[in-house]
Amino acid sequence: METTETFESLVRAEFAPVGTFLNTASNGLLPARAVTALYEAALLRAQGQPLTALWDDVEACRAAFARLAGVPVERVALGASVAAHSGVIAASLPSGAEVLTAEDDFASVPNPFHVRGDLKVRAVPVERIAESVRPGTALVAVSAAQSADGKVADLPALREAARAHGARTYVDYSQAAGWLPMEAGEWDFTASVSYKWLLGPHGVAFLVVPEDFGGLTPLLASWVAGERPWESCYGPVTELAHSARRFDLSPALFCYPALRRSLELIEELGVSAIHAHDIALADRYRAGLAALGHEALPAPGSAIVSVPGLGSRQPELGRAGIEVSDRAGNLRAAFHLYNTEADVDRLLDALDG
Repeated sequence: METTETFESLVRAEFAPVGTFLNTASNGLLPARAVTALYEAALLRAQGQPLTALWDDVEACRAAFARLAGVPVERVALGASVAAHSGVIAASLPSGAEVLTAEDDFASVPNPFHVRGDLKVRAVPVERIAESVRPGTALVAVSAAQSADGKVADLPALREAARAHGARTYVDYSQAAGWLPMEAGEWDFTASVSYKWLLGPHGVAFLVVPEDFGGLTPLLASWVAGERPWESCYGPVTELAHSARRFDLSPALFCYPALRRSLELIEELGVSAIHAHDIALADRYRAGLAALGHEALPAPGSAIVSVPGLGSRQPELGRAGIEVSDRAGNLRAAFHLYNTEADVDRLLDALDG
């Protein structure tokens, strides 16, 4: 684990936001090393040089995410969006299967199950999702941390309930990977985008599947899903990859050199240290809100804090150089490794004005 001094020096060397950026739940900042890598990758294309090295970045990102997720690299597939991964999982279910979801979860998780039209999709408050698993529930699909208010699902309770009733599980870590320790091996399927807390560009989303692939069919498979991709460019792919790579989509190559450097930074800092840093700032903000007479929506242990009734203040805060979000009338702030106590205090001072 990094010392506090090393943590701060690494962060200062990589980030220089203009103003106060408290909006990682929308998209994270790119570290300097990722910006450099992105530029160098674009330069290869501009100069007509071979892009071979970028494929090495693809595999380095797969391996880095596997380490963060705590699973063998053979279980990690690469795509472009959580919605696409959800769609593949939805397609694997038999007609009439019951899918349990959280009310008002981000649409990329529940919507692919709804559009099937022949599944029984049931939504309950995220606080009740574990107790709502019942005999006949085929799959539970939920975000580890809710986008709207940051509420963290009771994942240990959900795991036990799913096992007790024989339900499969699908956890979206998009609002958690990078600050909340992951245990992807505890679930049948997990997914995460890279452009939020993992500090990468848009265009990459990870999928973790069981060793036996969990009954999924690689519906979106192209040549990269072949065991020997460069021999699978024409006609049907005769041999799918023996690993989760059979679920890969053709990669947005420029994303991966940048994401590789971002994931390296997260590993250097350590998710445990990032978690402690982020939660300390979120708790400082909650205490400051209470002193001002505002009550945040309950989301203990979360790096995301939403305050009812203050969403309308987002435009004025933006004009003041403080980046936050308005989500359904709630003012949402998200605290990550590049934020400081001064950032928290600046937002509190602005809300007190």
